[in-house]
Amino acid sequence: MPKLAVLTEFNTSVELQEFPMPEVEPGGALVDVALGGICGTDVHLRTGHLSVPLPIAMGHEGVGRIRALGKGLDTDVEGEPLAVGDRVVWANNIPCGTCYECLVLREPTLCQNRKIYGINRTATNEPHLQGGWAETISLEAGTTIIKLPDTVSFEEAITLGCAGPTAIHGVVENLSIEPGSVVAVQGAGPVGLASAMYAKAMGAAQVILLGGPSSRIEVALKIGAADVAIDMDTYPSAEERLAAFQEIAPRGADIVIECAGVPSAVAEAIDLARPNAQVLVLGQYTDHGPTAINPHKITKKQLKMFGSWGFSPAHYVKYIKSLPHLVKNHDLASILSTYDLENVNDALNDVASGRVTKAALRPQTSTD
Repeated sequence: MPKLAVLTEFNTSVELQEFPMPEVEPGGALVDVALGGICGTDVHLRTGHLSVPLPIAMGHEGVGRIRALGKGLDTDVEGEPLAVGDRVVWANNIPCGTCYECLVLREPTLCQNRKIYGINRTATNEPHLQGGWAETISLEAGTTIIKLPDTVSFEEAITLGCAGPTAIHGVVENLSIEPGSVVAVQGAGPVGLASAMYAKAMGAAQVILLGGPSSRIEVALKIGAADVAIDMDTYPSAEERLAAFQEIAPRGADIVIECAGVPSAVAEAIDLARPNAQVLVLGQYTDHGPTAINPHKITKKQLKMFGSWGFSPAHYVKYIKSLPHLVKNHDLASILSTYDLENVNDALNDVASGRVTKAALRPQTSTD
C-alpha cells in the first residue's frame, strides 16, 4: 500500500501512514510521485498558523509519472495527449468557479471554496492520497494537469514548485518592469529567487537581493538570480541595509518586491523605493501580525503599493511554459536538497531553520 505523510496534530512530527491504492476516478488520474516539494507554508501548517482540517494529507507541490488515467482524461490542459508513464505536474488548487470571487471578480486566487491538495484535504476521507508527500497521489477530475517539457527535469520543475506560479501572478502579471529597471527583492527563499529571475527575464537591468542567511545569498548569486546582494548577516539592521542599498542605487529602486514574509519588511520596502515606484507585497502569506509603517511616505513618494495572493491553475500553466527559459539561464537543480520520504521531519526542520534553500521528498519507488 502506498505511503502518505500525514499531520495528525499541530506542533508534532509528521507521520507516514499506508492507505489502499484507490481506483482512478473518471476524469482523474493516479500519479506516482517523483518529488514532493517543501516550502515555508508547510512549516506554518505544522505549527498551526493556518486554519486547516486535521489530519492533513501533506504536500502541495509535486511532480511525477502517470500511473493510471480515468475515463475521459485523454489530454493535458494544453491538449497534449496523455499516457501512462508520462511525466506531469499538477496545479495544487481547484477553484469552485461559482462563487463571487470566481464569477464576478474573476479572481480564482481569492476563491473561498478552493480545494487545495496538501493543505485543506484530509487523509481521513477517501481516496486518502490527496497530498504530494506520498508514493502515489490521487488527482480528482478538474485538476489542471500539465505535461513536463522534455528539456526540464523533475528536480528543475520542483525547485520553484509554488514559488514560480506565485511570482508569475505577482511579478509578471502585476508589475510593469521596463528595460533598465532597478529591482529590489527582499527575501532569499524560493519566492524571492523566483521573483528575481522573472524580473531579470522581464528586462530589469539590476536586481538587488536583500536577505539571508549567507548560504542562500551565495546560491542566489551563483545561479544568477541576482546581480548583487545585501546580506542580512552583514547588515543586521534596516538602517544598515538601507545605507548599503543607497550606495548601490542612490535614487532607490524602481520596483520593490517583498518576499521575506516578515511584517517589518513592508516598512523597509517603502524606504527602498524611489519616488513613483511600485511596491509589491508578495511574502505575507501567513498572518504574523501588524507592523508599523509611516503612511506619509507612501503619499509623499506617490508609491503604487499592492498585494498578490497565491496563484491560480492558469498561473501554474504559465510557470511550466516558462521553465525551459529559466533552466537555460539558471541552474535550478543546484538549489534543491532531496530527502527520502522517511526523513520528512528532517527535511521540514531544515527548511524551518534555513539550512537549505529548497527541499523535496523523494519516494523510494520514484525515478526520473
